Amino acid sequence: MKVVILAGGKGTRISEESYLKPKPMIEIGEMPILWHIMKIYSAYGYNEFIICCGYKGYVIKEYFADYFLHMSDVTFDFSNDNKMIVHNNVAEPWKVTLIDTGEESMTGYRIKHIQPYIPAGESFMLTYGDGVADVDVEALVRNHRKSHKLVTVTAVQPNGKYGMLNIADDGTIREFMEKPQGDGGWINGGFMVADYGMFDYLREDEKLIFEQEPLEHLARDGQLNSYKHTGFWKAMDTMRDRDQLNTMWKKKQAPWKVWED
Repeated sequence: MKVVILAGGKGTRISEESYLKPKPMIEIGEMPILWHIMKIYSAYGYNEFIICCGYKGYVIKEYFADYFLHMSDVTFDFSNDNKMIVHNNVAEPWKVTLIDTGEESMTGYRIKHIQPYIPAGESFMLTYGDGVADVDVEALVRNHRKSHKLVTVTAVQPNGKYGMLNIADDGTIREFMEKPQGDGGWINGGFMVADYGMFDYLREDEKLIFEQEPLEHLARDGQLNSYKHTGFWKAMDTMRDRDQLNTMWKKKQAPWKVWED
């Protein structure tokens, strides 16, 4: 099952760093938050990624182009035809496809744009390139398959300010409400699973926001399921969020680190 990561936004609320690089490339513990997200999935055996690039997407492409060398010890022998010797490489078992989905495109269009890269009839993972969690990915997948819905959203409970989910007792999402007043409700925390049929709810429209019309339509059709996650979850929206995540990492108290060194 492929993992699709939305990594094309501008990150205007963290512009102190995002004016130089796309938000998913902002570092936590000297590694991009995008790397942390991929390591979460890889810990559960999901190693094939599709990255939806947009704003300064070349930074992401250059990062992966040089990743093997960055993560290895290297000898450059200029006296021997500029020979390069790689020692102790620790490359990940990843296959990474980088797709330019437009600099100004909204999330719905970005997801629709990668449809040709998902085999017909195949389910796939979907998440945002700025949030980490200790989600049990295997339990999430089992929950999705059991629901027989087109899309499963990992529901989390932060302090508010995000779109809320109205969830029935059986886990069906009755309604998707974008950024209501109040706090304490369940919100879309990313870490989604989608069946191929979800693409029917999208269209080739650069202004299409996945979190609005498509999710609302799925909810009305009874095709939107929830997986309630009560563990750690945090989105990196501001410099304060970045600093908090860095502090956790430096103190070796990063709950999202579910992989072995």
